[in-house]
Amino acid sequence: MSGEIPGWSLKRVVEAILFASQRPVSIKDLQGILKSAAETDKEDSSVAAFARIKEPALRAVIDELGTDCADLSRAYELRESAAGWQLVTKPAFAPWLRQLFPEYRSARLSAPALETLAIIAYRQPITRADIEAVRGVAVDGVVQTLLDRGLVKIAGRAEIPGRPLLYETTQNFMDHFGLRNLDELPNAEELRRIHLPVAAADAKQLSHESREAAGKENPAGFQSVQTEEKSS
Repeated sequence: MSGEIPGWSLKRVVEAILFASQRPVSIKDLQGILKSAAETDKEDSSVAAFARIKEPALRAVIDELGTDCADLSRAYELRESAAGWQLVTKPAFAPWLRQLFPEYRSARLSAPALETLAIIAYRQPITRADIEAVRGVAVDGVVQTLLDRGLVKIAGRAEIPGRPLLYETTQNFMDHFGLRNLDELPNAEELRRIHLPVAAADAKQLSHESREAAGKENPAGFQSVQTEEKSS
């Protein structure tokens, strides 16, 4: 067998991996799988030949697979997310596929849950109080639902009095909505610039920080104002 690797063979191997995987597969994952398979089946030269496949070659066959799957006659498509690539059935076939797994039929998110998820996605990381300031209602139960679904996670604590929890979206959120990065959110840049209400504690903290910043930038002016106030 020659040392050359037929392009179509690599494409078929990658297609089989993506087809069998239950999660998105990255370039690094593919390289690891090809290398591990070569180490396991050292006697099979056709398997060992794929051990040193480079990233450009893998990206080329993934592009080819994407083109192949774009064919309207295919029942599945190649979807890229932040975690990698995955072969998934096209949405049009959902009515039949749901019958295969009735026990896994997930309930749709309610309108309040979707609204809360959108606020977190566009303004993350964000505190529960700030979410409530935007929505005008308590969101404890809704946030818990999003946590249970694995769509959001706790990202730490805010550096404000009380150290409230911060929430942000998860990799599962990216995969679920087919996003490679948060910039692919609809109207992301425009919506992030819109001023939204914040919780009272946050507003006080921001006001305090603004006053401190103004004093640092112009301490002489600040002192003169204080002197004038005392003299009056």
